[in-house]
Amino acid sequence: MTEPVVTRVLVADDQTVVREGIVMLLGLLPGIEVVGSAADGEEAVALVARHRPDVVLMDLRMPRCDGVEATRRIRAGHPGTEVVVLTTYADDDSLFPALRAGARGYLTKDAGAEEIARAIADVRSGAAGLAPQVQLRLLERLSGDAPAPAGGPAAQAELPDGLTAREAQVLGLIAQGLSNTEIARRLYVSPATVKTHINNLFAKTGVRDRAQAVAYAFRNGITGSPQ
Repeated sequence: MTEPVVTRVLVADDQTVVREGIVMLLGLLPGIEVVGSAADGEEAVALVARHRPDVVLMDLRMPRCDGVEATRRIRAGHPGTEVVVLTTYADDDSLFPALRAGARGYLTKDAGAEEIARAIADVRSGAAGLAPQVQLRLLERLSGDAPAPAGGPAAQAELPDGLTAREAQVLGLIAQGLSNTEIARRLYVSPATVKTHINNLFAKTGVRDRAQAVAYAFRNGITGSPQ
């Protein structure tokens, strides 16, 4: 009988609550073993040398050594270890330096467990593990279309009522008439994850139903191209 493949993962994040939450989440996923956690980039580099994980989940904004520099050092010294960035930020100044440093995956912290597990599996198999909005951003850059669409990740700082980029993305898809199931399929997440995003964005914007959500989206220009 063939032994199941286990992916050994290291988590790097300077926020203790976030780091411990990610470790706990990964511990619930089949086929993943957490071999360590780091509070900054320097510790991440040292732990990679010690444990030789298959994948590092890497935050970007950390003290002593940020995620980009840590990624560069890990990929240079340990090419068998892949890096998936897991960060709050999806702007160009965060995304492209991380990819140039050698990260093979890039997710924002509103990603669900399914997205994280898929990104880890993708980079382990030699593919890229990119969030859908990150893929869109790369395509825009390659096509020379520099401005991000309304509600896109580069506009995250300008989103109203504290909406995250993913919540704005879901809101834009609601405004396009997609059902929860269709949104889940478009974003490669579960319907339960979509429902959570919708509940959060409804609470933040004060809308009571999808009709009000559509009106809100149009008022605020969150109706850009699908992501």
